[in-house]
Amino acid sequence: MGSKEAIFRSAEMSLVQLYISTEIGRDVVSSLGDLGNIHFRDLNSKVSAFQRSFVKEIRRIDNGQRQVRLFGNQLEKRNIDASPPPDSVAVAPTSSDIDDLIEKLSSLEERITQLTSSEADLLQKQVQLHELKHVIKGANVIFSSPAKVPNGNASTNGNYTSSSDTAPLLADTEEDDVEETAGGTLPPMNLLNVNFVSGVIAKEKLTILERILWRALRGNLLLREIEIEEPVYDPKSGKSIAKSVFVVFTHGATLVGKVKRIAEALDADLHQVDQDPNLRAEQLEEVNGRIADIDSVVKRTQVTINTELSLIAAKVNAWAVILAKEKAIYGTLNQFIFDPRRKCLIAEGWVPTDDIASVQSTLDTITANSGVEVSSILNELATNKTPPTFHRVNKFTSAFQAIVDVYAVATYREVNPGLPTIVTFPFMFAIMFGDLGHGFILSLAALALVLNEKKIAKLKRDEIFDMAYSGRYILLLMGVFSMYTGLLYNDVFSRSLTLFKSGWAWPSHWEEGETIIAHKVGTYAFGLDSAWHGTENNLLFTNSYKMKLSILMGFIHMTYSYMFSLVNALHFKKPIDIWGNFVPGLLFMQSIFGYLSICIVYKWSVDWIAIGKPAPGLLNMLISMFLSPGNVDEPLYPGQATVQLILLGIAFVCVPWLLLLKPLYLRKKLNEKAAAEEAEGLINGHQEAGHDDDDEEGGHGENFGDIMIHQVIHTIEFCLNCVSHTASYLRLWALSLAHAQLSTVLWSMTLAGSFSQTGILGSIVTVFLFGMWFVLTVCILVVMEGTSAMLHSLRLHWVESMSKFFEGEGKAYLPFSFERILAEDDSAPPA
Repeated sequence: MGSKEAIFRSAEMSLVQLYISTEIGRDVVSSLGDLGNIHFRDLNSKVSAFQRSFVKEIRRIDNGQRQVRLFGNQLEKRNIDASPPPDSVAVAPTSSDIDDLIEKLSSLEERITQLTSSEADLLQKQVQLHELKHVIKGANVIFSSPAKVPNGNASTNGNYTSSSDTAPLLADTEEDDVEETAGGTLPPMNLLNVNFVSGVIAKEKLTILERILWRALRGNLLLREIEIEEPVYDPKSGKSIAKSVFVVFTHGATLVGKVKRIAEALDADLHQVDQDPNLRAEQLEEVNGRIADIDSVVKRTQVTINTELSLIAAKVNAWAVILAKEKAIYGTLNQFIFDPRRKCLIAEGWVPTDDIASVQSTLDTITANSGVEVSSILNELATNKTPPTFHRVNKFTSAFQAIVDVYAVATYREVNPGLPTIVTFPFMFAIMFGDLGHGFILSLAALALVLNEKKIAKLKRDEIFDMAYSGRYILLLMGVFSMYTGLLYNDVFSRSLTLFKSGWAWPSHWEEGETIIAHKVGTYAFGLDSAWHGTENNLLFTNSYKMKLSILMGFIHMTYSYMFSLVNALHFKKPIDIWGNFVPGLLFMQSIFGYLSICIVYKWSVDWIAIGKPAPGLLNMLISMFLSPGNVDEPLYPGQATVQLILLGIAFVCVPWLLLLKPLYLRKKLNEKAAAEEAEGLINGHQEAGHDDDDEEGGHGENFGDIMIHQVIHTIEFCLNCVSHTASYLRLWALSLAHAQLSTVLWSMTLAGSFSQTGILGSIVTVFLFGMWFVLTVCILVVMEGTSAMLHSLRLHWVESMSKFFEGEGKAYLPFSFERILAEDDSAPPA
């Protein structure tokens, strides 16, 4: 069954009540999620989330989603690509399938956790063995290096440190032994009566270690270090960092303990090596053997993990989709009421009236396939609750509708501003952005997004690119309309096109420095005559033309928007809104700004040079119309003073009309209603049983005072807005002028200067300046200026146009749909 159009105004909605057997509750909700056209109401809004019926199921699924995220992190860490999620599931999983999946995920988590834990332990041991290897090699160098003791503080790169030639470490050494070791190797430790601490530390912390040890041990130490050439993997940070081998010589168990504690506090890894070179050689050979063994074990472990994860990668995205759907199903079931007597679930929701038949068909199909004796029941309820607003959109209209919905959701069944926005938004943009070349660039970029929309939809997009992709059809129309207005302005990259024969002819002879004046010989076929380009009075002419054009466009835009208020009043059958708001407002607007617009067109149609009269200024005419009624200094047409007096009188009459008629009418209705209730014995007020506060339709107040205050505010706003909103459309002229002038400046500062140069140098300069001009054109004129014009067009729609008829007090229609849920769920990939 085809659904009716619902873009001019929202679709008709019906409140339905469902009675579903508990045995098939999950299957029914799953099918309705695939159907995606019922907006469920939460019938357990006063029940805590932890006290609802399906909390245990949701917790199990949450745990499953955590496990899937764990697998995803491991896949990303090991650069294993997961298979894309399926477009659709041929057969929906049953409850037993979900139980099997949860159990499988738990076993896989245990398996992967064990393997990764074992891998971490092995890597830790591997790193320790490699560090021990470097320490042994470093000790061989340090113990065999010359034992020169320099004056001064600590030094690095193979040197060790001491406070002076009479350091305490040498105090117990016999004089002959010291002379023998001068310039040779270090004497045996038993002769020096010292111990040493060896290990590995980050290179950046070595200086800190030296300073702390120097102060803590009062210079009673020798420190030697050797930098490790290749970076060492650090299990704590997960990165490879530069490290150095250090050996600290001191004496006494107390000082050795201090050295160890300080080194460990700076994240140093301590390793014990032997003083005897022969034992160190044996230790190094043993370490090399252990490294070979553990390298083999680590490699086999990693192969096993990658094999397990490769099998998981083929299904992880499908599991994420299944779990996201399952969580949504039980979250929706928690909104239902469980009736233990009838053993059924009771649900309520909003459905487009045209789709009730499809919902009923789905219920019948699920009931028949399940073999349940009790059939599912769908009742359509009569209600005075305000339904949510639902506009049927497609990939073309969805972006334009989003422009309106960002501002406010339309009231149920009122005229939707999204439909006219499809034309007016890009056209208002194009008036400000009118340039054939810039519009062509914008159209090409948008066309690339449109033609490759299926490929781009599967890519991971950042926020900025996703906005451009979502509004690709808006950008395309903006570019096409800009090309059209660029032809009207005869403007392409600040240059003009001679597409048709000019309507102006220049004198055949003139003297250098003489002012040349063209004379009219005809009419240019389309748009602005190319003869205006480069003339001294070009800016004066185009300014006047575009300024008046912006007033006309604003008047037309606001007038047709105001007509929608009449359409709303007729649809909702509110005659008082027609005679109390629409008619006086329309007469007020037309008597002032409609009159100004007609005068603009009339002034354009008169050949003032032929009749020998100066063209009167319209702005002064409008000001004097209010300040000196009946006096016209420069008449535009015969009988102008009388017409202006009549229009001024209509405008003044409309103000009290707009202010008083509707409140007085509503006061009369309230009095009649109160008298009728008093006659029926219902003075205590309306019965409000069965109404929800959040669903009731808001009004302007139940007493005359509230109604009067609202109408006073409406009258003041309307009268002031007629002035301010009309002036606001001058932004069309201002931004068009700024765009054209900026384009001219950019051309003159780049490409214009390159054409005067010739030869190879001239070609190189031209190519360079063309690249510079093109980059600046795209970045500044297309992107930055385009964004500015788009925002101004957005404001003209949100404020100047929609304020004339749009209430925007609706609630968004959010049906239970798997497609929407998966699109909003960050934990699940896009289906």
